[in-house]
Amino acid sequence: MALTEEQEELRSAVRAVLMRHEGAAAWRPLTEQIGVAGLAVPEEYGGAGCGGREVHVVMEELGRALSPVPFLGSAVLAMQALLASGDAGACKALLPRLAEGRAVGTLAWAEGGSWDPVAVRAAATPGPGGVWRLTGTKEYVLDGATAEVVLVAARTEAGVSLFQVAVDGAGVRREAAVTMDQTRALARVVLDGAEGRLIGTDGDGGRVLGRVLDLTCAALAAEQVGAAQRCLELTVAYAKDRVQFGRPIGSFQAVKHRLADAYVLVESARSAALGAAFAAGTPEASRAAAVAKSVCSEAFSAVAGEMIQLHGGIGITWEHDAHRYFKRAHGAARLFEPPAWHRSRLAADLGLPAIV
Repeated sequence: MALTEEQEELRSAVRAVLMRHEGAAAWRPLTEQIGVAGLAVPEEYGGAGCGGREVHVVMEELGRALSPVPFLGSAVLAMQALLASGDAGACKALLPRLAEGRAVGTLAWAEGGSWDPVAVRAAATPGPGGVWRLTGTKEYVLDGATAEVVLVAARTEAGVSLFQVAVDGAGVRREAAVTMDQTRALARVVLDGAEGRLIGTDGDGGRVLGRVLDLTCAALAAEQVGAAQRCLELTVAYAKDRVQFGRPIGSFQAVKHRLADAYVLVESARSAALGAAFAAGTPEASRAAAVAKSVCSEAFSAVAGEMIQLHGGIGITWEHDAHRYFKRAHGAARLFEPPAWHRSRLAADLGLPAIV
């Protein structure tokens, strides 16, 4: 599994923008100069018509920089949900401005701390004129407090379905969440009889969410790999510079072993993430995404922990970036279900006993 020259050039371009523009300020040049928001959107809707490998490249670089831009929530969650719905009218109306970065979208999905489609309890009831009324509470909504396009998964008599709600409409309350990882904006969306417009087919939301879950886990795995790689780079550099007992700490055998173990974890995670990116759109996509989310979550958490340990006292100070990577690792591992959940769904798919 090797990326093409064009994909590596995309990586260089994204990294250059992230080096010039810090934080949320990078979103505009990323969308206007490189077109990252519409990479995986078909050309008929204003996108570049690329696929999972390009998304992998972008997410790896965003993870490396711990960038807070809304790529995962908008370009992956919201846009892929629209595409998976098969609703040509909704795609034509919403995707062009999302693909250009003129608007940010999100998908309000999780309830009770779970992204499993069977956990959806928000209710949608039909009304006159094709208007639905949605009631329920959504948690951990990526960029949910600021997104201009909000899609909601809710349950009807036919099953889980997808709806668009007006962000400024009656019965919609959005509350920014206080998060441990301050580089990931999450929100709580409360719906109290909010007006919604059905996206796609009533009752088809379970299939849509399953498709989106695979794509999102593959993208998140790439982000985790990029962040873990950066943790390793910073720790190796520190081990070369930090002198103890008259010699760099990186020359001690025990430190070498720990850095070597971290390197193996990063490279194993990269293989899993690339496997998920290359499997996008194939029958193996779901299995590859489950493997990637599980492997990359645990690898990133372990490498981020080693970063703090090997940096010693400075690794636990507010001024050093180590704590930011550690918090991202912890939050990302829980986002879209923890590793054990994905191992269990992989085992079920293979007809094996549950693996924890």
